[in-house]
Amino acid sequence: MKKMPTSFRDSKISGDSDGVRQNRAAPDEPGRLSTQQARRSLSVAWQTFNCRTLMAHQAAALRITLSLVAAAFLLREWPDSRVLYGDKSPWSSELLQRRLSETHLFTILAWSDQYWWFEVVYAATIIVCILLLVGWHTRTMSWLFMLLIISLQNRNPLIGDGGDNITHLLAIYLAFTRCGRVWSLDARRAKRSTGPDTCAAPQSPDVSGIVLWLSLGLLLAGAQLSGRSGSMISTGGFSVWAPVPGWATLLWGAWASAGIWFVAQRRPTWHEARLLFANLANMLHNCAVFVIVGQICLVYLAAGWYKLLGSAWRTGTAVYFPLHVDYFSPWPEISHVLAESHPLMVVITYGTVATQTAFPFFVFNRRIKNILLVIVMIEHLAIGMLLALPFFSLAMLAADTVFIPSSFLCRLSGATRRMLIHRSAKTGPGGWGPCS
Repeated sequence: MKKMPTSFRDSKISGDSDGVRQNRAAPDEPGRLSTQQARRSLSVAWQTFNCRTLMAHQAAALRITLSLVAAAFLLREWPDSRVLYGDKSPWSSELLQRRLSETHLFTILAWSDQYWWFEVVYAATIIVCILLLVGWHTRTMSWLFMLLIISLQNRNPLIGDGGDNITHLLAIYLAFTRCGRVWSLDARRAKRSTGPDTCAAPQSPDVSGIVLWLSLGLLLAGAQLSGRSGSMISTGGFSVWAPVPGWATLLWGAWASAGIWFVAQRRPTWHEARLLFANLANMLHNCAVFVIVGQICLVYLAAGWYKLLGSAWRTGTAVYFPLHVDYFSPWPEISHVLAESHPLMVVITYGTVATQTAFPFFVFNRRIKNILLVIVMIEHLAIGMLLALPFFSLAMLAADTVFIPSSFLCRLSGATRRMLIHRSAKTGPGGWGPCS
């Protein structure tokens, strides 16, 4: 038998010994691998957090539904707007100034008691809602939407049904999101100007953006120097933001960052700066989205637990009594028919408590979360139709859109687009088409 070469035999033995060493070290490897996997997972999570716009479709859906609800409410209350928020309101300007001085809240309606000023602010709020709905300069419109909604709601604290609180909070959070990445005129313009490379410098100048940015800067400076924004700015030689210093930093910082971002987009050599600003915007968006999710979960959890403290909810009769109140019964016949079924009232009462209490705990379980989401949406629709609280229900439905899966939203968007294309093809140039 031919003798094995020494080098091959040595290498064979060394390979076996390495294998033996690896097998002997196997018990220690899981710990090392788990540490490496944890580091790798953290690295991937960090890259995802600062390089991707998470839940972009949900943010766009929230933008569309929330602005639509706000515009519908303002249009519905326009005939009585002066009594609710204007110069005829029972909450007089003296009471408003006293409340603002005590709480340091903000409303631009306190800058003037004139009728024309209220009409300008109210009409501007409706216009901003529509522009935010279609996604025209979304980041700017979201900030204006926040300021105007806060101004109207802080004008009269006696008005509201719970939906105003949700709209108030979501308007603040929405201003820090990139809610115009999809389903907006901004997304359409960005796709045409930059193409597939989202970090490339746009080729066409954005004249409307420049005019809007300069106009808002002049308005902000004029409000500060004029001394009319009493609760927001105190004048003394040179105006400073005394009672609420955060508003100055927030508004001027947002205005300056918008200008820097506009310049960086137009500089072909500022590719790294655009990447940095995009990552910062992504991180701010992702934080805001997580806060929105946490806020809605907290609302449902608090609502469920506070219901458990009431005896009517524990006995299963809480839903029965509101159906017999004429003020909350737009269709008394339907309400009385439902109220006559006592087992149904018990099931609805206990089901409401169980669903609202369990929802925050199953938000990361996709299947259970989707089932609970359908149930809470049906509950809000029933509240709006049977208890005469339509805008509260619509505000909660708008908040629930952040939990809708992206796949469903994309399928819904595709179906809507196909329907519109089919409609334009049938009607022709004279109908509801792209040229009409």
